[in-house]
Amino acid sequence: MPSSATPSETSSKANLLLDSRCMLGEGAIWDYQAQRLYWVDIELGQLHWLSPSSGISEYSFPGKNISTVVPTSKGALLVALKDGIYDYQLSNHQLTLIQANPENHLTGNRFNDGKCDPSGRFWVGTMGDEQSAALYRVDRDYAIYTMQKGITNSNGIVWSADKKTMYYIDTPTYKVTAYTYNNKTGQISNPRVVINVPKEIGYPDGATIDAEGMLWIAIWGGYCVGRWNPETGELLSKVAVDAKNVTSCAFGSEALDTLYITTARTQQNEEDLKKYPHSGGLFALKPGVKGVKANFFEQQ
Repeated sequence: MPSSATPSETSSKANLLLDSRCMLGEGAIWDYQAQRLYWVDIELGQLHWLSPSSGISEYSFPGKNISTVVPTSKGALLVALKDGIYDYQLSNHQLTLIQANPENHLTGNRFNDGKCDPSGRFWVGTMGDEQSAALYRVDRDYAIYTMQKGITNSNGIVWSADKKTMYYIDTPTYKVTAYTYNNKTGQISNPRVVINVPKEIGYPDGATIDAEGMLWIAIWGGYCVGRWNPETGELLSKVAVDAKNVTSCAFGSEALDTLYITTARTQQNEEDLKKYPHSGGLFALKPGVKGVKANFFEQQ
């Protein structure tokens, strides 16, 4: 989404870690068991992974628009491709369809951001025109449930440490909505807006949470990641990124003290790319606070 925002004063700055030149880098997640960072390039249909021990790798899913990835409890990966959700075996690149995209009849829609809740259910949203998208929950038996309708661009799904709150972003609303979350049943209720992102900053995109319960939100069109207090709605600090369209963030490394940040090259003109040539790259910094372990999908 375009934005007229320009770089502003920030409390820290991320460094370029990898000039991956993603058209639409997204979905960063740290696999604490494999000690590996995953992220995707939605437009090019690529899965990327970075391991301190073995370096950089990638795998392409031609024409599939891979939108998000999460590790599973059995060592595989769950990936959301344009036509459905798949079990993906990294060792031999085998794909097994577990659930078709319920919006396959809406040709302009596709899956977008997705993460797992504390009980290992997979939550994944879609994006489309005129609030035609939705938020879905996939249980360990692969049954899929519609949890929220009337969405435009589903993003930023995060849970609090006490497992009582789920935070969620529908990007064009500029809001973070908190739901009362039932970890036993996977139900959400009592939606309330806890953060209003100022329009002049940019659009809220992917998000993560730190060990202090603060939300880190990537800002599309905003050249930054912001750290917000969801209890007060206050913007606490910003991390500058040398890329206009900042898309997702995740804490990683063995100590979970590194914030990894994905960016995009898409929806920018030649002037933007000349000024910020590393757009689409992977950035990182140690912000002085640690993250929490990502939830895995609990496979049967």
